[in-house]
Amino acid sequence: MAAEAAKAGGDTIFGKIICREIPCKFLYEDDKCVAFNDIEPQAPTHFLVVPKKPISQLSKAEDSDAELLGHLMIVGIKCATELGLTKGYRLILNEGPDGGQSIYQIHLHVCGGRQMKWPPG
Repeated sequence: MAAEAAKAGGDTIFGKIICREIPCKFLYEDDKCVAFNDIEPQAPTHFLVVPKKPISQLSKAEDSDAELLGHLMIVGIKCATELGLTKGYRLILNEGPDGGQSIYQIHLHVCGGRQMKWPPG
């Protein structure tokens, strides 16, 4: 199972988390993704939703990934609700170097627990 997860999660830090090479307490897990708290939170509540399928960038996603990408958002909503983010939250998916992407495995940031500013950065 761990070998399958590593293959599924790719060779990024997220792949190592998915295959449990790096310990992590998941907020959520199913056959398509995991959710866990960000280790460098930018808001009082800041967690990531990461697909088990390795997709390096949103721009590399294919039409067949549409359901998976929607699933990440639904999981983000479920986790935000469970964590009590009743006043709102922000969903962020960074794309490429100018978009602030630092790990080349797509992942959805969910940030809340304070008023978000605009523009974001």
